[in-house]
Amino acid sequence: MRRDNMTWVSEFVLMGLSDDTQTQAGLFVLFGATYLLTLLGNGLILLLIWLDTRLHLPMYFFLCHLAVVDICYTSSGVPQMLAHFFLEKKTISFARCGTQLFFALALGGTEFVLLAAMAYDRYAAVCDPLRYMVVMSPRLCMALAGVSWLVGLANSSVETAVTMCLPTCGHNVLNHVACETLALVRLVCVDVTLNQVVIVASSVVVLLLPCCLVSLSYAHIVASILKICSIQGRRKAFETCASHLTVVSMSYGMALFTYLHPRSRASAEQDKVVVLFYAVVTPMLNPLIYSLQNKDMKAAANRVLMRSSESKHLVLIFN
Repeated sequence: MRRDNMTWVSEFVLMGLSDDTQTQAGLFVLFGATYLLTLLGNGLILLLIWLDTRLHLPMYFFLCHLAVVDICYTSSGVPQMLAHFFLEKKTISFARCGTQLFFALALGGTEFVLLAAMAYDRYAAVCDPLRYMVVMSPRLCMALAGVSWLVGLANSSVETAVTMCLPTCGHNVLNHVACETLALVRLVCVDVTLNQVVIVASSVVVLLLPCCLVSLSYAHIVASILKICSIQGRRKAFETCASHLTVVSMSYGMALFTYLHPRSRASAEQDKVVVLFYAVVTPMLNPLIYSLQNKDMKAAANRVLMRSSESKHLVLIFN
């Protein structure tokens, strides 16, 4: 194709989920409520960990980072999607599209690597409990968190650059709810072999390798739990991993299904479901899982509420 025909566009049109007005109103209420729950739940986790010094442990250090990732991830796309429910023409500029793609990829990659770091933390807690605080030193925790963010940002920079520089020959209608790699690649009018290689390499770095590390960590954890003689001891060891294991199964399970499932004509609709799952469902469920299944979080919430009640009581007495 001649170079002068390889035109880039200034904006993209998102097809969204539905053209029906009533359906869009219902989706606005549903996703709006979910978004508020996400902000409230993850914000509450950050507040509890900050206020309660008993939660200043490696596990909750990583949980803080996960909460920040979830808040930023859902905020990178959901507010725009909510606004588009009221717009007849759902457009997004080229620059905003690239920015949205960059943050979605960066935060998604960071979360996968961060879950692997949290799996190592659980491995240290179960397999070497006496040296746990020595092994999971503040320096190591900060290094693991830093690597998670660095890998996510580096991966996103490469994938965003090779995706957004591709010409679409004037095609600008995205069959999606947001700017997403595969949806953008479908518009391209040139060879996309390089992009396919980058996508595969990206999947290996931010998905397959962390998934293998998580599997290895839990293989050692299961082996250690089976060596525990008492049923109560086994149950206690398992409870320390239950929340993280639930989140890992949910996150990696959907990702592996997406990349291992054969592509079909319905792949565009499948991509929408996947994006909505990671941008809407997962950020809302993560704080619920960690708060409902975690005794320390429940105890911290009770302590904070009691301190708040006592403070109000003292103010009333002195007044």
